[in-house]
Amino acid sequence: MSAATLPLGPPRPRLGPVVVSVGVLMVAAFGSLVLGPAGVDPWRAIVEVLDHIPLVSLDSGLSSQEAAIVWQIRVPRLVLAGLVGATLAGSGAAYQGVFRNPLADPYLLGVAAGAGLGATIAIVSGLPTSTIPPLAFTGAVVAVVAAFGLASLGGSRRSGATLILSGVAVAAFFTAMQTYLQQQHADTIRQVFSWILGRLGTTGWGDVRTLVPYAVVSWLVLFAYRRHLDVMAVGEEEASTLGIDPVRVRLMVVAGATLGAAAAVAVSGLIAFVGIIVPHIVRLATGPSHRVLLPVSLTGGAAFLMTADLVARTVQSGGELPIGVVTAFVGAPFFAFILATRREVSA
Repeated sequence: MSAATLPLGPPRPRLGPVVVSVGVLMVAAFGSLVLGPAGVDPWRAIVEVLDHIPLVSLDSGLSSQEAAIVWQIRVPRLVLAGLVGATLAGSGAAYQGVFRNPLADPYLLGVAAGAGLGATIAIVSGLPTSTIPPLAFTGAVVAVVAAFGLASLGGSRRSGATLILSGVAVAAFFTAMQTYLQQQHADTIRQVFSWILGRLGTTGWGDVRTLVPYAVVSWLVLFAYRRHLDVMAVGEEEASTLGIDPVRVRLMVVAGATLGAAAAVAVSGLIAFVGIIVPHIVRLATGPSHRVLLPVSLTGGAAFLMTADLVARTVQSGGELPIGVVTAFVGAPFFAFILATRREVSA
């Protein structure tokens, strides 16, 4: 090999997919802002948003009621959809990378089961609605901690396979407890299922302010370990020879991803498939490098959930579909396609 062909360093991340994903995100945000049953003029809605930028003073010409619809309902909802979608997709990409499984998702270690149990406890106990997010968050974190604890019994090295099996066991136990509580309080089943199916209905910025710090911390942790995830792709033993501690990397990545996923679930309920299909599609388009995969998954997840929320609140006249139903309509066939394709490849 000549000197001219020697690699001079790690390949530069491709910016094309990042730019495209940001463009898709802007289109999704625009659609979420200007479309809706209230029939607010699109241009005036945009001016109303610009008017809230510091040092910008514009007159949108909207009535006080229309301005409230834009700034207190539509904008917080699209921002919340973006945060939840980005966090779930980023966490899914991290889980898929650290466990080297493209079908892993943020609920793999019991986040969904723990959050569901926490929310069910709040609902069947007759506690105020405001207690559902913190109890759901607590349940999600407890479930993942229990999975790690179970994986560590007997001096286990907490390998990826052991941790996944522990998560399955913990999720089954938490789901059984949730089912028992629902059976004992049948009058609350409708409310519990309404939360489980996912919802983004919000008035004001409360849920957004609640989620932002957790999402930011989660993203920072995942970005800090993006190169470690690339090294982990070659296998745990090979990563160890390259100076990477697989157990520590797995712990930190799972902790960061779980923090974000638990917070997202706490404010939105259980929204399925975002953490699977978005990172998988992004990986097909960008390749496996997490230096590109993570940022594109974040923007792609935000755009996907904004679009799903727009469909959920506009496709049915006079009503609103649970957003989890919309994501399942898209995700379940895609998941089946992935499985069929994998079978074909392995045949």
